[in-house]
Amino acid sequence: MGNIEALNTGRAGSRHSAWNLEVKDPQRSALIDNQLDCTGIRPVPLEERTDTQYSKIFFIWFSANFNILSFSAGTLGPAIFELSFRDAALTILFFNVLCCAFPAYLTTWGPKLGLRQMIASRYSFGYYGVIVPCVLNLIGMFGFCILNAILGGQTLASVARHDLSWSVGIVIISLISLVVSFFGYEVLNWYERLAWIPVFIAFLVALGVSAKHLSIPESAGNIPTSAPAILSFASTIAGFVIAWSALSSDFTAYYHPAVSSWKIFLYSYLGLLVPIITLQCLGAAVVVAVPFVPTWETEYAGGNIGGLLHAILQPTHGFGDFLTVLLALSVAGNIAATFYSISFNLQVLIPPLVNVPRYLFSIVATAIVVPLAIVGSHSFYDTLVDFLGLLGYWSGAYVAILLVEHLMFRKNDFSLYSTDDWSTPIRLPYGFAALSAGVASFGVVVPCMNQVWYTGPIAEKTGDIGFEVAITASALLYIPFRWVELRWRGI
Repeated sequence: MGNIEALNTGRAGSRHSAWNLEVKDPQRSALIDNQLDCTGIRPVPLEERTDTQYSKIFFIWFSANFNILSFSAGTLGPAIFELSFRDAALTILFFNVLCCAFPAYLTTWGPKLGLRQMIASRYSFGYYGVIVPCVLNLIGMFGFCILNAILGGQTLASVARHDLSWSVGIVIISLISLVVSFFGYEVLNWYERLAWIPVFIAFLVALGVSAKHLSIPESAGNIPTSAPAILSFASTIAGFVIAWSALSSDFTAYYHPAVSSWKIFLYSYLGLLVPIITLQCLGAAVVVAVPFVPTWETEYAGGNIGGLLHAILQPTHGFGDFLTVLLALSVAGNIAATFYSISFNLQVLIPPLVNVPRYLFSIVATAIVVPLAIVGSHSFYDTLVDFLGLLGYWSGAYVAILLVEHLMFRKNDFSLYSTDDWSTPIRLPYGFAALSAGVASFGVVVPCMNQVWYTGPIAEKTGDIGFEVAITASALLYIPFRWVELRWRGI
């Protein structure tokens, strides 16, 4: 591996090689927020990484996940995989504790490099090779927006007692999300700091009025444990959270580089872990109790999560309708933040778009999400299960490749990334190693997949272990492939 040292060439002058800048006045954060909308995918210069309001990242992750989509993901364990509440809750706890670490760790790259996540990925996948994870990430982000819009539309329609169609509800939710994202990072941060509060109140009231029904019946608690069912549910849980990894540093590129990586990691980790575990476990508990509460069962028919939430809050009458509307609006924080990152990914995919105003991308994203959400609104559960499972496979491979590159080949040293090379293809890796490792890993991932449309021979016996195999196989394959690439080019 002697040629690995070639990574040091020209790196000493990188503009992030010294992090001893004086901490600027936090009042400059408004200026930073405005700059963030103009910079696009260009690296943030060291002298402009002055934001010290680090708690912002906690609230971005917290509000983006403290919503009814997290609740609905938790219902999949008992409803689709026929798990008991105990098994579903333990699966939720264990796999979220593990998987939240991946996106949380990648947020620490933003202050050190000043790069958006997909631009940082060029240092593994190359200038052109990064198009592949970029396209997959765009599909994932649009998919999450569609699922959130469906849930929000369902929930609004349930309040209107079917005087409002799901389609109209989807349009309303999408337009509200567009407005939040339209005004940029400053408004987005302000919104995410506050958006979780009314949602917390609504879920607290829902828990209070439903608590008497949530004592798990003995018959529901003694469902035989099935390892394949647990692992298949775990795959959907992994896909739900690890997909955030592909946009992690988008929100931290303006933070001061002297900030402790542990601080950013813990803010991000807790911002992801707390709302996801809490609401997924609540979703699992509620759906287990549905057959024993006739009003819940009626409203939940066909997998109508919005109707179920409305039924839970009905004992509070008109106030319950108001709280249900708040729950419907909870998805706006997730969609708005995703719209924001979509703009960066489109600029990576088509570099000439770097000069296009960010808000135009949000308008285009809304125009795509609305019709697709309307079409997919009546098969929500099938869409959710298939979508989350597929996300886990590619996201696992993507994260593993980035981590091996950073920890092994760049020795956990951010000075070995030259931000001046971000848009120069010849000074970046070709990406053959990353793409080859990612693609080759699916040779063993496919037999381990368990989807509605396909079940591999290994998955028939073990359940879906594609996510775990994707991480392991891509990491192991990347090491020799990257060694060859370095011997060949020295970059």
